[in-house]
Amino acid sequence: MTTPVPPDGSTPMGPQPQDHDPWAPPSHPGDVPRLPSQPHGVPHPPYPMQTSQPRNGMGVTALVLGLVGVVLGLFIILFWMSWLPALLAVIFGSVGLSHARKGRATNKAMAISGVVLGIVGLLIAAGSAVFTVVAVKHVVDSTRAKVKEADEAKESAAAAEKARHLSFGEPYTFGNGLKVTVAKPTPFTPDEFAHGHDKGNKAVQVTVTVVNTGTERIEVETGLPDVNDADGASAELVIDGSGRQKVITGYVLPGRKAVGKYAFSLPPDAAQRVEVEFSPDVARWDDAYWSGPTR
Repeated sequence: MTTPVPPDGSTPMGPQPQDHDPWAPPSHPGDVPRLPSQPHGVPHPPYPMQTSQPRNGMGVTALVLGLVGVVLGLFIILFWMSWLPALLAVIFGSVGLSHARKGRATNKAMAISGVVLGIVGLLIAAGSAVFTVVAVKHVVDSTRAKVKEADEAKESAAAAEKARHLSFGEPYTFGNGLKVTVAKPTPFTPDEFAHGHDKGNKAVQVTVTVVNTGTERIEVETGLPDVNDADGASAELVIDGSGRQKVITGYVLPGRKAVGKYAFSLPPDAAQRVEVEFSPDVARWDDAYWSGPTR
């Protein structure tokens, strides 16, 4: 259809359509401009709003550090390493919890878990430290006590050893209650039928007195002494038929005593000093020693 034109060729009266400008602002409020390629009557979708990412790093870090602190704290030898990650877990968890309250993070539960694990890790570290200190102190005290006991045992053994070395005429009481005294040796002249005495040697007689200081009878298991000369060599026991020797045997009644007499032959160059060893029961009691000159 064509628009009629007046006969005189003038422009028709009334508003004429204008060329549409797609980039011009809308003529009425609320109108949405259309692009040339946009279908007529379809509004253009608005541009999407840019949103920031949640700040969940602190919560995740707190949870990991809390787990590390707890695991390290369970090992006694590693407790000194557990307190630092546990403390950092509390700090980072608190920061992550603050972010969650302000809407900047979405892992509030993770941050809380990190804080709780951090506190637990700190408690475990403190408990492990106390336990270690107590254990080390116990070991040190036990070691010192053992060393002290060993020293006291050595001192006691040394004192006992010293107490068992006496001079002739001094008494020594054994653990079974037998008090023993060895008198100073006296010269002894063997008869012509003596055994164990070489010509030129010097013979001496040793007298041993045993007194029962206990309340029960006690058997003398070994009533024979040993004699060493001045050179430390064992002297030979002299046996003759004179009947002057007497060996202590059998039981000694409470309050009673038994006397033994023994003769020994000494080489002339080592007869100036002797040592006598005696024990009523060598299986139970160590020998006591009496020493001194023979003159």
